[in-house]
Amino acid sequence: MPPVRLSSNGVPAIIAGDLNSKPLLQLFDIALITSQQKERYQCLVSDSVVCKQAVLASQLNDLVKNGVVRNGSVVQLLEYMCTNAQNRKVIVILNMEIIIPECEKIGNPKMYAESETVAHNPVSNGISQEAAIPPANRLNATAVNNNIQTCRPTVQPAYQPPPVYKSHGAIMKNEAPARIIPIAALNPYQGRWAVKARVTAKGDLRRYNNAKGDGKVFSFDLLDSDGGEIRVTCFNAVVDRFYDTIEVGKVYMISKGSLKPAKKNFNHLNNEWEIFLEASSTIDLCPDEDASIPQQQFSFRPISEIETAENNSILDVIGVVIAVKPSVPILRKNGMETQRRTINLKDQSGRSVELTLWGEFCNREGQTLQGMVDSGYFPVLAVKAAKVSDFSGKSIGTVSSTQLFIDPDSFEAKNLRSWFDREGRDINSQSITRDFSSGPKNEMRKTISQIKDEGLGRSDKPDWITVKATVTFIKTDNFCYTACPLMIGDNKQCNKKVTKSGNSKWQCDRCNQEFEECDYRYILQCQVQDHTGMTTVTAFQETGEEILGCPAKELYMMKYEAHDDDRFASVIKGRLFAEVLLKLKIKEELYGEEQKVKITVMKVDKVNYSSDTKFLLDLIPKSNQLPR
Repeated sequence: MPPVRLSSNGVPAIIAGDLNSKPLLQLFDIALITSQQKERYQCLVSDSVVCKQAVLASQLNDLVKNGVVRNGSVVQLLEYMCTNAQNRKVIVILNMEIIIPECEKIGNPKMYAESETVAHNPVSNGISQEAAIPPANRLNATAVNNNIQTCRPTVQPAYQPPPVYKSHGAIMKNEAPARIIPIAALNPYQGRWAVKARVTAKGDLRRYNNAKGDGKVFSFDLLDSDGGEIRVTCFNAVVDRFYDTIEVGKVYMISKGSLKPAKKNFNHLNNEWEIFLEASSTIDLCPDEDASIPQQQFSFRPISEIETAENNSILDVIGVVIAVKPSVPILRKNGMETQRRTINLKDQSGRSVELTLWGEFCNREGQTLQGMVDSGYFPVLAVKAAKVSDFSGKSIGTVSSTQLFIDPDSFEAKNLRSWFDREGRDINSQSITRDFSSGPKNEMRKTISQIKDEGLGRSDKPDWITVKATVTFIKTDNFCYTACPLMIGDNKQCNKKVTKSGNSKWQCDRCNQEFEECDYRYILQCQVQDHTGMTTVTAFQETGEEILGCPAKELYMMKYEAHDDDRFASVIKGRLFAEVLLKLKIKEELYGEEQKVKITVMKVDKVNYSSDTKFLLDLIPKSNQLPR
């Protein structure tokens, strides 16, 4: 189906003398003609059924020379006339609007047959090339030029297209709606245009300061019935007009904006343009729900493909939520406080990934997801527009345009739910987050004694293993430290140790800033033991929280502020002697002048005894392979 429907009976209407319409036609066989040192371009115009020879007025030459108009261009004729050249009628195009710069042939047009020169050369297989037109039928450049000079263009009345829909009270009056154009056909060379589309995402209102002064901006994303997507951006006074108007899920007609190249660093949509609304722009609510426009459009990537995705790229992902961590406050570098929460997703690709929720996502969807997982139900989560980060392995995070859908009603979600309930729950997935992408593709299950016996960690690269062990001792002195909460860039926290200054504020020497509240980060020393031996491991922030079951700040306040030693001891004892699966990174490092093997806990999982038993059974040789 063509992206744009050409005007029905467009060419015959022009030949018959109808100069009041503004037909949508397609151009072909554009060729330069020269006479008396004047250059003009001739072409064929098509309404998808018939085509006719036409000449472009000289003021349109630059459009062809600059490649704006080319073979296959779809245009709307704004001013035109019909004149005689060599006893044949020729369409002269005086002004036009480019709708689509280049398009495949629409329909199967035949040459228009005039009564005085009946066409005996019907064009087969579409529009012929200029060479296929008999010499008697080709335009004479001098005749055409003379006719253009002697004929005065007809003055066109103001175009009043019929209303696209019945208005039941528009938000903002649009006295003469322009013709609706598919989003995929928008380009900067058009004049009046309108798009009818659904808002699929609305960004937060952001304030900024630059050399021009203070300002504010917000963006929203549109999706139309043809699947075209585009971002719309508003600045300053335009924000005041439209921010409260736009609602996610509603359908609007938008017109009178300008198109500029999309900034792909921030705009993930499959469109090279972005709409910028202006003072003259209009937005009309379409009160009747348009079922032809989908609610949302996804392009899901398997979690395994995130391993090779470029840093800062934007993608869609769907997975089963297998873990949700508590929300923690974070102080950004600009001094504003926000919330952060991490969750883990897994899918059929055999990989899992950490998703970081920022801001209101933590309290809305994040709290809902935590309640589900705590109750033993693991929901499917679809993430629209997640940002890839390569800090500590590969992870993804929310941005202002991100949307989260819990247990969506889609084929992908139902397929994932079926897989998880059938077998996925018991399948161990390799995490691509926190440096696991640097480790071996297949993690090795080892015993604690093998760490020493096999000399793990003493090569150039770290060794990555999984052990099933019991935490038998937790060192309670200096179990955490006070850390700088400021953000470096968009997704990296400073985390340097901070101290209190004379005015009782926390100070970071690295960021050279003071703040009221600091962060508290685990640096936990533990002894773990299995049936073969015992060793000491270090667990940092996230894994320390997984081991102790509460945030470092809560435990710090309990011991050093409330001085509740009994409750503190109860928390520690309650986390001992439980069997867990520990994913360890083992690497020899230099301490002073001595080389020591450092063992870091990268992930803590509860033991799933069903899958663990299956793993152990697979290690047992089959009966027909046993020695006799």
